[in-house]
Amino acid sequence: MLDTHVRVKICGITRIEDAIAAVRSGADALGFVFYAGSPRFIHPEDARDIIRRMPPFVTTVGVFVNEERNRIEAMSRTSGIHSIQLHGSEHPEDCSGFDRPVFKALRVSGLESLASIQLYETAGILLDSAVPGTWGGTGTVPDWKCIGDFLDKDISGIRKRLILAGGLTAENVKMAVKIVRPWAVDVSSGVEFEPGIKNHEKMKEFTYAVHCATCA
Repeated sequence: MLDTHVRVKICGITRIEDAIAAVRSGADALGFVFYAGSPRFIHPEDARDIIRRMPPFVTTVGVFVNEERNRIEAMSRTSGIHSIQLHGSEHPEDCSGFDRPVFKALRVSGLESLASIQLYETAGILLDSAVPGTWGGTGTVPDWKCIGDFLDKDISGIRKRLILAGGLTAENVKMAVKIVRPWAVDVSSGVEFEPGIKNHEKMKEFTYAVHCATCA
């Protein structure tokens, strides 16, 4: 049995109606992608208009990929996001010195790729699938057992700041949570009609499945 409530982040929000539906479904956090190469890209000004209409205690996260620090800071101020997610090939030293909490995303391709986790002293570590030529949102599932086994041997408490992503859906998230036991899960393509357009029913089913996993 899991001893903590697993938080839910719904990423790739581009429309106010989807943001409202995500919050109503029970999402704890919303992600806004500020990487122009993503089909879920949103301008910081448009994200700001959505964020301003969100209720208290909903965390908003800006996703950046190999972006310059001054642009990250500028877009963060403009949008009003609470946290920064660095989803590219940023080094540990690139993740410090911001005025907002930072989550570092790492792409999992095997046990070797997990070894670098301990180099990042960020507020959160997000584990996604490694798919050549992409930076996430592919719907590809990482090796949960590999991740779970690695974390079982960890003595530094990484699970307390671990966010699991990669191919999660309402059908598989319960199993993923039980194997990996993350602090939070992150979903994007698994609750969409198409990139950037969320399926409100799938979001409800997803958050319900996560909550069931923590109390079973």
